[in-house]
Amino acid sequence: MSLNKNNILLFLILLSSTVLTAQQQTADSLSIEALDEVVITGQYNAQSAVQSVFEVKVINRNTIEQQAANNLADLLNQTLNINILPNASTGKSGVSLFGLDSQYFKVLIDNVPVINEEGVGNNTDLTLINLDDIQQIEIIEGSMGVQYGSNAVSGIINIITKKSSAYKTQVKAYLQEETVGDEYEWFEKGRHIQSLQINHNFTDKLYGSIGYTRNDFAGYWGNKNGEHYDNNDGLRGHDWLPKLQQNAKALLNYKGEHFNIFYKFDYFNEHIEKYNTSVDLNTNPATETSDPVALDEMYTNNRYYHHINSTGLISNQVNYDVSVSYQSQTKDIEQYQYRIREDEKLNNKEGEYLSRKAFFSRGTFSNLIDSETLGLQLGYEITNEKGYGSPLAITINPEDNKVEQKLNSYDLFASSEFKFSEVFSIRPGARISFSNLFNNQYVFSLSSKYIFKNNYKFRAIIGSANRTPNYDELFTYFVDVNHNLQGNPGLNPEKGVSAFLHLKKQFKLNNDGLIMNNKISASYLDIADRIELIIVEQNPLSYQYNNIDAYTSFGFFSENSLQYKRIKAQLGFSVLGISKTLDTSTKHNNDFLYNLQLNSTLSYNVPEWHSSFALYYKHVGKQDQFVEKTNDAGHTEYVKGTTDAYSWLDLTARKKCFNNAFDITVGVRNILDVNNVNTTAFSGGTHDGPPSSLLLGYGRSYFIKLAYNLNL
Repeated sequence: MSLNKNNILLFLILLSSTVLTAQQQTADSLSIEALDEVVITGQYNAQSAVQSVFEVKVINRNTIEQQAANNLADLLNQTLNINILPNASTGKSGVSLFGLDSQYFKVLIDNVPVINEEGVGNNTDLTLINLDDIQQIEIIEGSMGVQYGSNAVSGIINIITKKSSAYKTQVKAYLQEETVGDEYEWFEKGRHIQSLQINHNFTDKLYGSIGYTRNDFAGYWGNKNGEHYDNNDGLRGHDWLPKLQQNAKALLNYKGEHFNIFYKFDYFNEHIEKYNTSVDLNTNPATETSDPVALDEMYTNNRYYHHINSTGLISNQVNYDVSVSYQSQTKDIEQYQYRIREDEKLNNKEGEYLSRKAFFSRGTFSNLIDSETLGLQLGYEITNEKGYGSPLAITINPEDNKVEQKLNSYDLFASSEFKFSEVFSIRPGARISFSNLFNNQYVFSLSSKYIFKNNYKFRAIIGSANRTPNYDELFTYFVDVNHNLQGNPGLNPEKGVSAFLHLKKQFKLNNDGLIMNNKISASYLDIADRIELIIVEQNPLSYQYNNIDAYTSFGFFSENSLQYKRIKAQLGFSVLGISKTLDTSTKHNNDFLYNLQLNSTLSYNVPEWHSSFALYYKHVGKQDQFVEKTNDAGHTEYVKGTTDAYSWLDLTARKKCFNNAFDITVGVRNILDVNNVNTTAFSGGTHDGPPSSLLLGYGRSYFIKLAYNLNL
């Protein structure tokens, strides 16, 4: 059955009772800590975020728990300048940062880029990243090519995982039930999550953990009728594809006197079900019977992640940090005819159509000079990728020879930090990259920090980074009777450069317990040799990727927070202007178009109840884009298309009880019930009908999460 008004009433009663059932205890695990956040990303050594030359945003564990997000995409959906765009037909989610898609920012786990269908590091589907073992997430905006190599054009997201525990043994388990829009049933509808994690200190030096998470998203049915519907009226299947994700993790960490070493293993499996909307009724006129069948597809992703890391001291001076990682991701497809009424599969065809494997190693050596005013870091990166297949050309043909392609890069980088005084420091850096496919690439950076009087902190980060062509752009071969789309091994990396300025100040009014943090920032991003798919032959019509376009953006944004006793409020806004030079077309308009974003969080803690509340709001203003259309006279022209504004609003309430053994979180996502917004920002003729819609969500959803923590 679907969720009805009685279910909603029951949910609200549960929400109220959870908050009002107070436990009279003196400890307050939900109180706000005033400690400085320690950051790792881009640092010579782990240090306070206040001391960092880079401006690092930190999403801590408490924020992750409060939001009860299912994956990284859910968590970042409320972040300023980051937009999550789901794809209901593939189950993946696209991400943009400063108007650039996820090919231009790099996703790392403990400084190691994550493998995906496009290679390693960029274009990562954030719905595939589980949050259960994450300590914190660090975000740096702007080009970070010197520190983190190719594809770190608009920024990086570094996921820092837990590697220690204050307890001898910890057992953590939770169940989470969530509606999908207004749909929920115990098995057939909604989202159902189960997780178990065990941490143990074997000795004072040896720590281990294992964990397993199962996330069953039963799809969003919408106006569809599911797998067993047997009419041929386009209503079979789901509006959003069902998918089952399973994630197993293990970690072993040894901490010696002058070094630390850990091994991390991660296995991820995802099963996506795609039920065809078209049904062959398969009627038999002689018997006046029918046996409806449909051609269905199932996709299976398997990802393996191995990571060994060692950090420590050499000669009581030099800090080293060396990682070695091997990762692989495969995608299988099963196609079959489904006899709907008999629940039977016929004519099965199975095959692996996509494979990516990568060896990665990164090492840094810091404090090479024994000086308090001068720091020097040298580093290397090795990335060896190989694979075959493309998500653009899904075929099952055992007779085809799988052509495996390779992309190898070998990088050396160096940076130095000059501390001229307690208030002024700069960090120049450079990197050279050698590759088996491209000419040598060079990137540079210059970062600085200056502390003015009254503790105003100013940071300037100027850097460059290249975007390496992805596997599809280089090697796709999709040629048949109806298609001719080919990659281009002769592509050059895109060239990106950015400049970010930040001015930050904290105000403390000790008498009133009031703390204010204010930051204003300005950004500039420029990309040359952008890769686009262009027509290379009219007859027959053929497409190929080429370096041809350009992209420029500049923006102004501000992030502010106010904390007064139990209340904390955050407010941010940004204005971003984007200009695109489309040399792929004979006519184009490269004027700047502007977009406004707002985000805000309001949280309230009740220590005596061991409870907290949080309200999250984000507004994305209307987005304009020049698109190519055909006018009434049949001529091509560029007109301004618009995607309507939309807003997200989420509410959560969290309570700990029974000596913090149980942790209950309940909430409402997408309170404003956003599904899609109208858009004219896509190419098409003037007679194509009304504006199309941009899919954003599946409506208002409710969830409850019950966690159990055993600390021994």
